[in-house]
Amino acid sequence: MSVVSLLGVEVKNNPATFDAPYEFEITFECLEQLQKDLEWKLTYVGSATSNEHDQELDSVLVGPIPVGINKFAFKADPPNLSRIPNSEIIGVTVILLSCSYDEREFVRVGYYVNNEYTDEALALEPPAKPVIEKVRRNILSEKPRVTRFAIKWDSEETAPPEFPPDQPEADLVADGDQYGAEEEEEEEEVEDEAAAVGGEDAEMAGADDTAGPAADEDAASDAGSEDIEESEDEDEDEEEGEEEGGDDMEMDDGDAAKGDQSHPQQPASASADVMVH
Repeated sequence: MSVVSLLGVEVKNNPATFDAPYEFEITFECLEQLQKDLEWKLTYVGSATSNEHDQELDSVLVGPIPVGINKFAFKADPPNLSRIPNSEIIGVTVILLSCSYDEREFVRVGYYVNNEYTDEALALEPPAKPVIEKVRRNILSEKPRVTRFAIKWDSEETAPPEFPPDQPEADLVADGDQYGAEEEEEEEEVEDEAAAVGGEDAEMAGADDTAGPAADEDAASDAGSEDIEESEDEDEDEEEGEEEGGDDMEMDDGDAAKGDQSHPQQPASASADVMVH
């Protein structure tokens, strides 16, 4: 459980010119008396392809922290243009507001920032070297991305576990209940039978045996099929033969076989201002 919880961040001057300072009003809650100050920091991401252009705009120590809900104003300078590639000034970038206790970061808020020209002509044909006086920034404050980290505070009890908890019940599973045990037993039985018959040659012989009956069954199924119309005609012929009572009604077994085979997805109740160093 975190001793300090971030309740809200309000961006005061937005939109603003590119070279205007950043201003925030931060509200947080402290559940216990802290021995040290909180460090808040604002970072500007200068390039989407490399963190070499990231720059810390400002940092501030806040404390001592009283127990309860606290609020303070945080102001930071704009980024240094010399540290940003010209091709990365116009467009969308990111700013990161983070807080640490005893050099351990426990919360980070990320905002998308859109830098664009206020002049329509410059927006259509941006120059190679940006005209900063004509650039306006717009922080997308309605859609922050908040990331929280579990850290150790003043007591050892608040320290997060270094390793995953033990799972002794995982070792109580019997060997026979393990996944794939039945498949292994079946494979062993097949191998034993193959070895008893005579190894690889026996397996190949078994494959030949299975191929033979399959063909016989196909032939038998083809032989057993017949045309409905012809069957009816034969029945009529048999009935006529029975009426006549002659010996010609009987069919030779060989001839009959030949005939058959032809048809195949808390609001804050009170607040206290804290000291900012």
